[in-house]
Amino acid sequence: MSPGLYVHRASPVHATPAGAKMLGLLGAAIVLLLFSSPLVLAAALATTLGLYALARLGPRELAFVLPLSAWVLLPLFVLQGVLSGWDTATRAVLRLAVLVLLAMLVSLTTRASDQLETLQRALRPLARFGASPTRLGLLLALTLRFIPLVATWVHEVREAQRARGLEHHPLAVLVPLLVKTLRTADALAEAIDARCFDAEDPS
Repeated sequence: MSPGLYVHRASPVHATPAGAKMLGLLGAAIVLLLFSSPLVLAAALATTLGLYALARLGPRELAFVLPLSAWVLLPLFVLQGVLSGWDTATRAVLRLAVLVLLAMLVSLTTRASDQLETLQRALRPLARFGASPTRLGLLLALTLRFIPLVATWVHEVREAQRARGLEHHPLAVLVPLLVKTLRTADALAEAIDARCFDAEDPS
């Protein structure tokens, strides 16, 4: 899979404008935060899986993020279950799982350049208050991109360490992941400087 995560398919989901998909993701997050009934969560999960089928995306495209999600969701489920009850834990974890799947769907079906352009347009009104839409859009786009990228790197590092028999040593995964993240951040900073993203936005 490419570092950009975008997977080309001829589907209605891919053809949907980036702005509509990102607004849909925001709307879904608001609905899931306000309504946590089992019926709403089940409907959201079914709809999300239906969108993946419509986008012609399967488990293969999610193989790199599912193990990382399990590392986060399973401890969260146990902690919530002990502290707040298992019903509350089930709802919280299911809500988070649906949001992760939806965010991944946006990344897999939307080119990074389209996401950046959409964010810059949405943030343009903030220019009157002295903010830079270009910088803010780039910051948000990089944040959206780095979350699934880190998931990809965790999968790659774990596979490499499993071949060495070190998959059960946390530092054997953490140290290479940290080094890779810092190197990528340095290379990204140099690329941004080379393209003059620190320059003021044109009026």
